[in-house]
Amino acid sequence: MSPQSRDRTKAHRTRFLVPALLILALAGVFALQKAFFPPPMSAFQDRREMMDTWVTITVYDRNPKLAEGAIDAAFSRMAQVEHEASIFDPQAEAYRLNENGRLDNPSDDLWQIVSDSIADYRLTGGVFDITVEPLLDLWRYKKGADKQFWELDPEIQQQQISQAMTLLGADRIQMITSPSRAIVLAPGMKITLGGIAKGYAVDRGLDVLRKQGIKHALIDAGGDIGVFGGKPAGEKWQLALRNPKDKSSSLATFAINDGAIATSGNYERFFDPAAKVGHIMDPRTGYSSHASSSASVYAPTCTQADALATAVFVLGPRDGINLVNSLDGVEALIVGYKDTQKIFKSSGIDTYIDQENGGQ
Repeated sequence: MSPQSRDRTKAHRTRFLVPALLILALAGVFALQKAFFPPPMSAFQDRREMMDTWVTITVYDRNPKLAEGAIDAAFSRMAQVEHEASIFDPQAEAYRLNENGRLDNPSDDLWQIVSDSIADYRLTGGVFDITVEPLLDLWRYKKGADKQFWELDPEIQQQQISQAMTLLGADRIQMITSPSRAIVLAPGMKITLGGIAKGYAVDRGLDVLRKQGIKHALIDAGGDIGVFGGKPAGEKWQLALRNPKDKSSSLATFAINDGAIATSGNYERFFDPAAKVGHIMDPRTGYSSHASSSASVYAPTCTQADALATAVFVLGPRDGINLVNSLDGVEALIVGYKDTQKIFKSSGIDTYIDQENGGQ
C-alpha cells in the first residue's frame, strides 16, 4: 500500500472514530449525571372503590411506568383478597364457607385470615370474634319486615340475642390439615371478616409494591393504613386521627416510617336511623359496644392493627390499654365514649405522634 493510500485510510478511520468517541463520552456524561444527579422522586396516586370503602395507594418513584404498574398490581392483589374474604359474594370462599359450614382446599389467603382470627380471639379473651355474624345479622335492616330488630321489645331482643350467642366462639372453628386442608364451622355458625380482611388486604398490597421495586408507599383502606419507607428525603408519613364529633378537625397526627395504623369507631356506620346501634358488636353482650368513641392501634402489620383496633374499641380505655401494653411493638390511642376530648394512651404511643402537628 502506498503512503498516499495509508494516509487516506487513516483519515477515513479518524472521521468515524472521533464521532464514536464523542458519543461514548456523552453517554458517559449522561450516565454519571444520572448516577449522581438522578431525577427527583415524584408522587403517584390512585383511588378505587373496593371492600365497601375507598382505597388509596400512594407511592414515590422516579419512573412513572414502574409506579403506575406497581399500583395496578397492588390493587389487583387486594381485589383478590376481597373476592376470597367476602361473605356477600356467592362466588367468594368465605360466602361458601358460611353457606356449607365447610370449605375444602381453601386458598392460602382465607386460611391465613381465619388462622390469624382464631389467634386474635384467644389473645383478646374472645373480644375479637369473627363468628359474631349471627349477631350482626339480627341487627341488619330487613326489607319488608313489620319491625326491625332495634324496634322489638327488649325481652324479645334479648331472647334472640341469647340464642345467637350460642353460635359464637372462634375457637370452635376447626382448621383441618390432613389429609388436606379444610375449614369447618360448628353447626349454625357463620363468620364475618370485616374486622381483619381489610388489614390483611393492605399487607398483601404492600407486599406487591415492595416486590415491584417501590421504596416509599402508603395504602389507606378506609382508615386501615399501612406504610413503608417513609417519604423521600427522610420525611415520615403523616396520618391524622379524626375527631369523632367533628369531621373537620383531628385529635392527633401520627408520624411513622413503617408499620400500620388502624382505627375503629362507631361514629360513621349504624344499623338504625337514630344512630344508636353502631356496627361494632360486643360478643360478650350481643349489643353494640359503647366502651369507646374510637380506638387507633399501631402495629407492625395492618392485619394486626385492624383486628386489635376492633378488640381495643370493644374492651374500652382501661382494658384496651392494658392489653396493648402487654404486646411487643403495639401501641394504641383510645378516645373516650362520653367525653370525646378524653384520650387514653398506651405507654409508647407518643413515639408515633407528631407533637408539633396535633399532638396530644
